[in-house]
Amino acid sequence: ILVYTSGTTGKPKGAMHRHSALVCTARGYNLLIARSEQDECMCFLPLCHIAERMGGEYYSLYTGAKLNFVENPDTVPENVREIAPTVFTAVPRVWEKFYSGVTIALKESTRLQQAAYAWAIGVGRQIAERVLAGQPVPGSLKARFTLARWLVLDNVRKMIGIHRARYLVTGAAPISPELVKWYLSLGVPMLEVWGMTETCGASTGVPATRIKPGSIGPAAGFNQVRLDAATGEIQVKGPNVFAGYLNLPEKTAETFTADGWLRTGDVGTVDADGFYRITDRMKDIIITAGGKNITPSELENELKFSPYVTDAVVIGDKLPYLTVRSEE
Repeated sequence: ILVYTSGTTGKPKGAMHRHSALVCTARGYNLLIARSEQDECMCFLPLCHIAERMGGEYYSLYTGAKLNFVENPDTVPENVREIAPTVFTAVPRVWEKFYSGVTIALKESTRLQQAAYAWAIGVGRQIAERVLAGQPVPGSLKARFTLARWLVLDNVRKMIGIHRARYLVTGAAPISPELVKWYLSLGVPMLEVWGMTETCGASTGVPATRIKPGSIGPAAGFNQVRLDAATGEIQVKGPNVFAGYLNLPEKTAETFTADGWLRTGDVGTVDADGFYRITDRMKDIIITAGGKNITPSELENELKFSPYVTDAVVIGDKLPYLTVRSEE
């Protein structure tokens, strides 16, 4: 198949993917975030995008999961509540909008409802903190969480449409760690994945048994991931990597290192457990007039966590200070 890149770094390029790469990736996905014939998923991203083509269409064909197609982009919130997917994959902007909707609705509710929510989400946060720390959850806290779900949190989940979800999957852009914690506080694990058109979709993924907000997880079992020692660039090698760009041998050659690793253009770090973290795109790093390197995406994500900020852009390249432009 041919999947065209978005063209953010020039003209769109046709990435060529072999049948063997598609099958290898689908099998790998099922080890990363398993699905079955009992699962229901929702398709709302364009099928020309590798995430929906691979993670939605082909993966559902491979596992037998039911794939529901939304009516149109404007009906996504309504369709989520109607379908109530058991595994739901979306981009961070969708998760931010759901959170903003709940926050704004809460401000219009009664004081009693606000107090009940504050108590319930506080209990959920205690559970989330213990899960993230790898600590056991005491029976008394489990009992309070059951009550919190019955009184408040299940209604919040139904308001969004995630009340049947086993997992929420996020990718394609960085997401605020606080947002991941909020969904976990509702009782639904959010797993971040990372990849690109050229890697046939997800190349790393956070396992449900070890969630680390802000991390994209370890390398998926079907490929290798490394950091370039000089630049910190994340590089990938494996049978899932594309065969090259259609009729663009020079561009293809530029995309690979001398020893055959794919240059992703993302800069990151890796911890002792092998969990990777994206700090920014190489081309997006800001260097101030004082020579300080700034990764703007982290600051932008913190601002976008506010229900009143739609988008934010940090500006400061070659300047002595940083400013931000936001859309409310």
